[in-house]
Amino acid sequence: MYFAIGFVVVIAVLVIASVKIFREYERGVVFFLGRFQSVKGPGLVIIIPVVQQVVRVDLRTRVFDVPPQDVITRDNVSVKVNAVVYLRVVDPQLAIIQVANFSEATSQLSQTTLRSVLGKHELDELLAEREQLNNDIQEVLDKQTDAWGIKVSNVEIKHVDLNETMVRAIARQAEAERERRAKVIHAEGELQASEKLLAAAEMLSKRSEAMQLRYLQTLTQIAGDKASTIVFPIPMDVLGALLDKSRRG
Repeated sequence: MYFAIGFVVVIAVLVIASVKIFREYERGVVFFLGRFQSVKGPGLVIIIPVVQQVVRVDLRTRVFDVPPQDVITRDNVSVKVNAVVYLRVVDPQLAIIQVANFSEATSQLSQTTLRSVLGKHELDELLAEREQLNNDIQEVLDKQTDAWGIKVSNVEIKHVDLNETMVRAIARQAEAERERRAKVIHAEGELQASEKLLAAAEMLSKRSEAMQLRYLQTLTQIAGDKASTIVFPIPMDVLGALLDKSRRG
């Protein structure tokens, strides 16, 4: 009787061990006597104990931080940069067979790729063109992890840390740039004003009546201030006409 009970228990254990249930986001990489056989799931999967083994693989997107890396930019500036990487398994067979730990391998590869890609750019590009740098790092990582059945879907640079000396230098550079632009705008304004004044002077020199009207307009503006003493020059052609008239009279 004890033998029968033991036999039933063994059978029950084998049945339980042979039944595997995989969720929608899981797959099972099945090995038969150590050799790859197939990828199964999701749902109910029957595994033959002892001769078959199965490794679960999660297909959901994984997110991990890349620790701060010391990066020397192309213009010899030392900065600390960290990032976040989004990846997922697209081929469970390769993810299990081709690499021992695809998460750790991708993390280490991300660190070296971050230093390599950012080291080819200057500090200004690192601060201003972050989206393009994200795309460059993502493309390099995705190409190298393709052999592992891993898809790197996105890379985001999180922080770029500068030392205090470099922060002050950037602030001085920005202030100098603002002053330069202000001087350029002022000089352009002076140039445009001088061109307009030159054009007006040329027009007045060609038309004597226009010059007289300008005199009268200036006199009207000055006369608005009652406390002013006005000394207004009389054009020689007007003075000459008055003298001729007085002599005839």
